[in-house]
Amino acid sequence: MKATAATAAAAKVRARASAKSSATTKPTTKPESRLAMVRRARKINRELAELYPYAHPELDFRNPFELLVATVLSAQTTDLRVNQTTPALFAAYPTPEDMAAAVPEEMEELIRPTGFFRAKTKSLIGLSVALRDNFGGEVPGRLADLVTLPGVGRKTANVVLGNAFGVPGITVDTHFGRLVRRWKWTEQEDPEKVEAEIATIFPKSEWTMLSHRVVFHGRRICHARKPACGACPIAPLCPAYGEGETDPEKARKLLKYEMGGQPGQRLSPPADYPGKPAPALGAG
Repeated sequence: MKATAATAAAAKVRARASAKSSATTKPTTKPESRLAMVRRARKINRELAELYPYAHPELDFRNPFELLVATVLSAQTTDLRVNQTTPALFAAYPTPEDMAAAVPEEMEELIRPTGFFRAKTKSLIGLSVALRDNFGGEVPGRLADLVTLPGVGRKTANVVLGNAFGVPGITVDTHFGRLVRRWKWTEQEDPEKVEAEIATIFPKSEWTMLSHRVVFHGRRICHARKPACGACPIAPLCPAYGEGETDPEKARKLLKYEMGGQPGQRLSPPADYPGKPAPALGAG
């Protein structure tokens, strides 16, 4: 059933990209007004909502603590590698109290596959001690509290707030920053400034899902080095069209994850995800 859905999703990409390719033109030299940019940005968001109705956080988690830990681990590595690593980690340390009492060398071995394991171990034990001592062993649901935890910045806090507590937030990771600059929604490089500018374009109720949709698109179609422009359904709305492969056949070969018929990053994806679950660490 999922394979059929994934095939249908990929076919939708091809059909929409093909139908819109004739409408794709180079941007005019006339500067785009603020109002026109906002309208274009909101249309892109609507198109992405149609393309990725199943967009979701790509970290496996069962509670706020697991999401917090997984997000800290995700720095400088892939969500897939984090998802392959956390089952053993959470089996050993299921609660903040357990993790606060961890022997650093033992935790380092468990999270070694995610890279920077010594620094991450220090952050995880530190934030667990803070949760135990300052928040009764519970992950707080306020940004001001979350950013006091070791290793937790605004990006991590917004991930946790949006996906564990339902508090809207914009998550500016490398994919999000890259795409919003390509789309000329902002020229800012600093993540906090990017977050602030994008927040003025969209209603607060859209912030969390907008983040997921943009990241999904960045991972599947609008890649950093070679965007699949010729297979992109929002190409007519993109000022950066042509930076990547424009030939439809060649572009389709660049599609990733469910769009390319490949496994996703989660070992335990949501029920409505049309792709294949990722393999466990050491499998396949």
